[in-house]
Amino acid sequence: MATPDFIRDLRSSIGHRLLWLPGVSAVVLDDEGRVLLGQRADNHRWALISGIPEPGEQPAVALAREVYEETGVRVAVERMIAVRSGKQVTYPNGDVCQFMDLCFRCRAIEGEARVNDDESLAVGWFSLDDLPEMTEYHHFRIKQALSDEPTWFDPTTSD
Repeated sequence: MATPDFIRDLRSSIGHRLLWLPGVSAVVLDDEGRVLLGQRADNHRWALISGIPEPGEQPAVALAREVYEETGVRVAVERMIAVRSGKQVTYPNGDVCQFMDLCFRCRAIEGEARVNDDESLAVGWFSLDDLPEMTEYHHFRIKQALSDEPTWFDPTTSD
């Protein structure tokens, strides 16, 4: 995945140590009720479109930018559907990160879904009854986006 310049600058000072970062992800739905997914270039898995806000960038603005940069689809960000701290991730180069994911429901408003940068191997619309293999959290966020439930957050605490 493309590493933003501000993270490269931080890494030059902190090395591979844990870096806590905000992340945004999108459940993008079209007029037919299909969901937009990308097959990630780093691990080849299908996933919701996601990214990292730039310093000072509003999460919804960052998300609309990321969706367009990765897929060529412009979106209207409708509402936040989930907030969750992920597990630590260690990348092949040794960098350690942990993300606070802010997930939003979005509506596609224009553009043809396509691979639009080097972060994805494939991009496509999927009907809800024909989703590719993904993690359970991806399925949970899709379900949450389709519901009228309030924003979900993990109520558990760690001791």
